[in-house]
Amino acid sequence: MTGQPAGPARTSASTAPNPKGAASSAPVPAGPAVPGPGRLPRLVLAGRDVTAQVAFVTLLVALVAVAALTSDTFLTPTNLTNLLKQMVTTGLLAYGMLVVILTGGIDLSVGSVVAFSGIITAGLVSSLPIPMATIVGVACGIGFGLVNGMLVARFGLAPFVVTLAALTTVRGLAFVYSEVPITPEDPAFLTLGSAMVGPIPLSTVIMLAVFIAGGLFLTRFPAGRSIVAIGGNAEAVRLAGINVRRHVILAYTISGACAGLAGVILASRVGIAQPSVGVAFELDAIAACVIGGASLAGGRGSAKATFGGVLVLVLINNLLNLYGVQSFWQQVLKGLIIIAVILVQRANQVRT
Repeated sequence: MTGQPAGPARTSASTAPNPKGAASSAPVPAGPAVPGPGRLPRLVLAGRDVTAQVAFVTLLVALVAVAALTSDTFLTPTNLTNLLKQMVTTGLLAYGMLVVILTGGIDLSVGSVVAFSGIITAGLVSSLPIPMATIVGVACGIGFGLVNGMLVARFGLAPFVVTLAALTTVRGLAFVYSEVPITPEDPAFLTLGSAMVGPIPLSTVIMLAVFIAGGLFLTRFPAGRSIVAIGGNAEAVRLAGINVRRHVILAYTISGACAGLAGVILASRVGIAQPSVGVAFELDAIAACVIGGASLAGGRGSAKATFGGVLVLVLINNLLNLYGVQSFWQQVLKGLIIIAVILVQRANQVRT
């Protein structure tokens, strides 16, 4: 149109470049953003992407609804109490595993540490006061975690190799201590695994306390934030003047402490300690972390999300048990769930 001043060239995303690299003046109709093929719409509230959180809560609600509608025993007080007790071991191991995964490592020895700590504590109950025997059991877990951390951080050994060796070594030590199951002689030892705080088992309260304190540790304390940062970029953390080795050792020690506590509580709940218990427990812990969104490459994950992963995993296990599914098929299903979650996470990372 003559007489109209020329405006500036349009620089919006709707302007297509010409072959010479200059912006084209051809108008492109503006319209709402349309998700690309295979992409899910994002849900943003208060400027924060909550798509993953909403999907997670939806999954939990769906699992509870399916369980309530398809099983007459799911909502019974007995089953709910058992569910709360069963999630304690997985929850404690999952938090310890999360701390290690945040550094970019892995701890495959937690199942064997559960067996060793449990059988040591049950054996010492006859000769030591219960609190002292419990402390010894947890201290054994701390010791194994400390050794794992030192081998990884001080000697630069691969976490997978170190903890795999610890898996067999600690399991062997448990059998060396006792080849047969040990029944605690003092019935008071069973209080830790059977006592109730209102409608909630005491052991579940302990696990919740670990998650709350552990979540605050990872987000509010410098040591916890450093552990998270190490998984993101260990070299940058080192250049910032933070002792990376010390924090990696701390992470494995925390994992060992959680495994030791889980072993003591499990022996108290079951009423018997076995050297063969805890096989494949590390897989459940890893699965809970992955379902909760933790990255196996390190640097990403939270205690809150991992607790959600524990809930999902325990609900699935409980459902499969109520349906009478064989344990072998349960392992197959859990493996498929882990693969599916990793695929979804990778697709989400590519999209963002």
